[in-house]
Amino acid sequence: MKKAVIYTVLVFMGFTRFFAQGCSDAGICSISAHVDTASGFKNEIEVAAVVGAGESDTRYFSPYVSYTRQFNDRWSSGVRITSSFAEGGFGKRGSLGDAYLRANFTPRPFATRRWSYSAGVKIPFNRANLKINEHPLPLDYQSSLGTIDFLGSVNFSYSHWDFNAALQVVMFNINANSFFAEYSGTDAFPSTNLFRRRPDALLRGTYTISLAQKRFLLKPNLLVIYHLGEDSFENIYGSREAIPGSDGLTINGNLVGVFDFGRGSISLSAAAPFVVRDVRPDGLTREFTLAIGYTGKF
Repeated sequence: MKKAVIYTVLVFMGFTRFFAQGCSDAGICSISAHVDTASGFKNEIEVAAVVGAGESDTRYFSPYVSYTRQFNDRWSSGVRITSSFAEGGFGKRGSLGDAYLRANFTPRPFATRRWSYSAGVKIPFNRANLKINEHPLPLDYQSSLGTIDFLGSVNFSYSHWDFNAALQVVMFNINANSFFAEYSGTDAFPSTNLFRRRPDALLRGTYTISLAQKRFLLKPNLLVIYHLGEDSFENIYGSREAIPGSDGLTINGNLVGVFDFGRGSISLSAAAPFVVRDVRPDGLTREFTLAIGYTGKF
């Protein structure tokens, strides 16, 4: 862990600007991302990839593409398509993940103290029932949780500071996962048959360090995510069973850098958790994540 922290600091000494990468959650970090209304461009396309390490030496490669449209100074909307490829003791498996649709409203975009509001929905491309040779896989190997979620946030910006408060709630659960720990040959992952996930609440604080006339920005930020209740699964007897220790607090540290060259930017980010829940059946916790992305503006 000490080596990872040192490496992260060295990498980001020369890069800048924040795009909410490396967050160990089900989407809530992305929906509350800051929207830039001062660039003068109406359209942004971002292509990025995230690599990470999770439970029981599971490794991840998660590319995504997103598009944002700025309608005017107050309104914008966007879409993001994700995917995830996992490799570990069960083998290799990957697929498309989720589609995120969001809208952002900023009542006073040029105010010194600026409030903005975001709302969106997460739509899965599968039901979290991906398998390898017909063997069920834990959620750590799934590219989606198989839920349709509402995501909303309130954002406040002042000077070099940005603060976000956000909520993610499952509206419709179509999860069809069939993994049972007792039949898997390992106790590294909890049972998640017909998994049901509880809501998440998030608080985030970000500080911006501007360099080279704002061509380089560094944005260290701290994310506090609270999982509001214990998740559950259906046991082998057909009864719903809570997963003890699956509720509670996660604290992530995130360092993001971007080099902005006018009509585009290159971003790098790294994140790691300082505090995690006792049990993480949703497979979202990462020991660390590293991401690189390119954004084109027009």
